[in-house]
Amino acid sequence: MEIVTNSCILIAFIFGISIGSFLNVLIHRLPIGESIVRPRSRCPQCGRYIRWFENVPLLSYILLGGRCRGCRSKIPLRYPAVELLSGVFAVFSLWRYGVTLEALWVYAFLVVLLAIAVIDWRHQIIPDVLSLGGVILGITGAFVCLSIDPIEAFIGTAFGASILIVIALIYKAVRKIDGLGGGDVKLMAMIGAFLGWQMVLLVLFIASLMGSLYGLHLMRSGGDGKTAVAFGSFLAPSAAIVFFFGGRLLELYFGLYPR
Repeated sequence: MEIVTNSCILIAFIFGISIGSFLNVLIHRLPIGESIVRPRSRCPQCGRYIRWFENVPLLSYILLGGRCRGCRSKIPLRYPAVELLSGVFAVFSLWRYGVTLEALWVYAFLVVLLAIAVIDWRHQIIPDVLSLGGVILGITGAFVCLSIDPIEAFIGTAFGASILIVIALIYKAVRKIDGLGGGDVKLMAMIGAFLGWQMVLLVLFIASLMGSLYGLHLMRSGGDGKTAVAFGSFLAPSAAIVFFFGGRLLELYFGLYPR
C-alpha cells in the first residue's frame, strides 16, 4: 500500500466532514419526502435559513455553542456526530486503500450505511434510494475496483436478501407479528453485494447481538419486550465492522474453537 501523507489525510478529513454536512440534509429531508437540493439549509425549529458561515462542518457547531443563531434552540448532537464520523470514514478508507478508486467506493459504502443507520433509528424506515442504490453501487464496484468477485457480489446480494426473508417468515409464524421489514431485506442485499455471502452470517450475528443487548436495556428500563427496534440501525454498523475486521474476527473465533 502506498504511503499516505499528512496533507492527504487532512484533505480526506475535510472532504469527509463536508460530505457529512450533506448527509445531515439527506437524513433530515429524505424520510419526509423533501428535496435534498432546494431550498437551502434552514433551522428545523424556526425555519430560519442558515447562512454559509453558520454551516461550516463541525466548526460552526462549536462557535454557535450548539444552538441556532436565530431562535437559540439546541442543535441535535447527531449533526456534528454525522460530520465527524463521515470525516473519520474518509480518513480510514484512505489509510486502508490509499489514493485509489477502491477507497472512494469503500467510503461511499460507509457513508450510505451511516445515513441508513440514522434514518432507521429516527424513523424506522430505510429509503429504497439508499438500499437499492447501494446494491447497484456494490455490484458495479465488483466490476470496477473492489476486491470482491462480481459473481460473489451477485450471490451475496441474493443470499443476504433471502436469509432475511426466511428469518422474517419464521419470526412471523412464531410470534404472529412482523419482526422485519422490506427495508431490512434490501439493506441486507446491499451488504451482501459488498461483503459476499460468506460474511452475511457474521453481520447478522453481530447485529443480533447488538439488538439483543439493546432489547435488554429497554426491558430493564421498563419496556415490555414488544417495543419496535430499528434493526437496520444495528445491521449497518455491523456491516462496517465486518467489512474492515470480519476476517480477523473469524480467525479469532476459529482460534478459540479449533476443529
